[in-house]
Amino acid sequence: MIALGSDHAGYALKLEVAEFLRLQNIEFIDYGTDSAESVDYPIYGKLVGEAVVSGKCELGVVICGSGIGVSIAANKIPGVRAANCTTGYMAEMSRRHNDANVLALGARITGSGEALEIVGRFLGTGFEEGRHARRVAMIEQLS
Repeated sequence: MIALGSDHAGYALKLEVAEFLRLQNIEFIDYGTDSAESVDYPIYGKLVGEAVVSGKCELGVVICGSGIGVSIAANKIPGVRAANCTTGYMAEMSRRHNDANVLALGARITGSGEALEIVGRFLGTGFEEGRHARRVAMIEQLS
């Protein structure tokens, strides 16, 4: 199960990501927003982050205008490792080496086609463990 959320700036791209997930037969929960009317992105970073950390969802995708604000908000939830990715390579490496559990996208930065590739690579890549597990454990110890 994937947690999906966005603010108003990411709303249109969130709809495209939701359709991509449907076509891939990937179950998801949409945590909002439900329109392009102005809302506060921290709400959606928090909702998605909490869904992932609680175990309700395995991974999350959050979207705002730049991806920056919503990634900062999601990363405030203990246990979230949100990565703001602008390329498929970044998404893949965030999963392989950092065990990122939330992907942040910037709807005003990344086009639709690129964003869907990023989502696909993020969801399709696992954590390599090994030496990277030690580093992720070190990150988890930071306060």
